[in-house]
Amino acid sequence: MTPESVLSIFQHTLEIILLLVVVVLVPALIVGLLVSMFQAATQINEMTLSFIPKLIVTLATLMIAGPWMLRILTEYTTKLLQDIPYLIR
Repeated sequence: MTPESVLSIFQHTLEIILLLVVVVLVPALIVGLLVSMFQAATQINEMTLSFIPKLIVTLATLMIAGPWMLRILTEYTTKLLQDIPYLIR
């Protein structure tokens, strides 16, 4: 196994991790920003007002994008396992 192949696998793994994390975090960040702007405009400083909407959006995002995320992970894992004989030279 060459250092180039290890770096290639590592790079592809990091790209997949980044993609899957961004899919979940971006909607939560957008909702957090909207709730913060609402709190600043109304001067309501309630902790649960910012936590509950972000939790709901994160769970909804996982429910909607979950099958796609699982497919990405299983395809990558399957490809990685199938490539083991070619990597051990």
